[in-house]
Amino acid sequence: MSNKESPFAHERSESFKPQHLPYSPQPAPADWNTAPFEPDQPDEVLYSKQTAPRHDPSLPSPSVHPFLHLPARSLTQESKQPSLRQFQAYSSSIQDQMPPVEPVTTTPGNTAQSQVTSSQLPGRRRRRQTKPLLLLALVVLLLLSIGGSILGQRYYSPEVSTTPVAKTTIKKTTAFVAPPLSSQQIDDLRHLSTHMQDRQLAYLSVARMSLAEEIGQVMMVEYQENSYSPDLDAMVHDMHAGGVIMYQRQINTLAQTRADTARMQKRATFPLLISADEEGWNVHRLTNIYPPRLSARDIHDSGSTTVAAREGTKVAHDLLSVGINTNFAPDVDVSSNDGYIGWDQRSFGSTAADVIKYVGPYMKAMQTGGVIATVKHFPGLGSAPKTTDPHAVFVTINETKQQLYDKDLLPFEHFIHASDKMEQPGIVMTTDEFVPSIDPTYISELSPTFVTDILRKQIGYNGVIVTDALTMLGVQVNGQHVPLADAGVMALKAGNDLLLGPQNAAEMRVMVTAIENALKNGALSKSRLDDAATHILTLKMERGLVPAVPPANS
Repeated sequence: MSNKESPFAHERSESFKPQHLPYSPQPAPADWNTAPFEPDQPDEVLYSKQTAPRHDPSLPSPSVHPFLHLPARSLTQESKQPSLRQFQAYSSSIQDQMPPVEPVTTTPGNTAQSQVTSSQLPGRRRRRQTKPLLLLALVVLLLLSIGGSILGQRYYSPEVSTTPVAKTTIKKTTAFVAPPLSSQQIDDLRHLSTHMQDRQLAYLSVARMSLAEEIGQVMMVEYQENSYSPDLDAMVHDMHAGGVIMYQRQINTLAQTRADTARMQKRATFPLLISADEEGWNVHRLTNIYPPRLSARDIHDSGSTTVAAREGTKVAHDLLSVGINTNFAPDVDVSSNDGYIGWDQRSFGSTAADVIKYVGPYMKAMQTGGVIATVKHFPGLGSAPKTTDPHAVFVTINETKQQLYDKDLLPFEHFIHASDKMEQPGIVMTTDEFVPSIDPTYISELSPTFVTDILRKQIGYNGVIVTDALTMLGVQVNGQHVPLADAGVMALKAGNDLLLGPQNAAEMRVMVTAIENALKNGALSKSRLDDAATHILTLKMERGLVPAVPPANS
């Protein structure tokens, strides 16, 4: 069948595909089958040599397709499907043209002779055997690559959720956290305190205090001597008292008072809150140095807020001149002349509006002048009868809850949330009055209902809360006077921060021991003590008494 056209020429496989050489009409050279093969030359070079098409010279030279070396035919001619008989005849003709192959016997020791090397094959056959192998290798590599990608994604790739993920915005909290740092950022780190709130710095300082220092900070002590004494030194230096209250008997001359307050501050573990009740008229602790000042009623009766501001400025000047930085005033009790506070001329008015009107400029001027103001007596002592004094008797306020909220609590709430910071009190003082309509068991300064629930949570006060003197006879529960040590623990549990009470070093030691025991047996939580000390130290930082810097080794 050498002269016949293959019925499968139109669908030859790659193994039968002739070389893609350009068409040449010249006859093939005589040595075409023995011409050297140049496998490293690209097809373009082979094409440029115009090599003759490699076909069998025994066959007639048909008109060939210039690239496929197939008999010329129309490319649009329909392909005819060969029959089984034609396929068998064509296969026989191919076998008849192939030379016989001698069998090679393989024996041990002559394996080198049994192998036919590629150098023994003509160049034409080597190339035709190499191309299918190369193609097969490429196909295998391609399959391995595809399979590896599929298996890698199936077994090694993390699972991808199809649930839509909400877009998250990462907020940059600081301007100096990501290296490399600029010189400005390094300076910011060295002065970290400028980027922290006073309360954060105070908390760091409290966390580094010893227990004795922390307990001492929540106490404001008084002393019986007329000047600085060893007993006072033991309280401010050895037991780390947080504050001292002074009375008229200890404020005798300008020089003496200045010297005493300066020595207190020098000996104190932490700078002190040094206080006095400078309310005017008959509650005038500086009367040995300065002339009498207007009472709260006098300011109200003047009808002038300018007078109120002037009095506030004067009291700030006088207190600071002797080293006193805290005033336990003004009273914000709403009281008529028939009430205990009104009768004593310590009330700024018989209505909440009047109290707010005159206390505002008075307190603003005093705090602008550098003295910490204290509003008292929470929750309001204005309704106490004029014959009752909590220092000497047990006081009961027979108001309804609604009356208390509509009148007595209004000034406290107003000033705590005042828009002008100088009208916001540095301290709120609670007192020992009994209001059964709200708490039928405890007096207000020992009542968690009043101190924590109402003052802290409902009104929203987050500053220092100081007790009235815990030695007063009005400190009672169920008709029984509460000892100083127990009153201190109860006051802290209720939510007070600063305990006004110890009159000497011995009483302070008793209170310290009671607090330590309450911490051990769980009657008082350490977090409550931490919170109280933090409030006090925060106030000291805010008012410039304690440097607002991180503690050493922080």
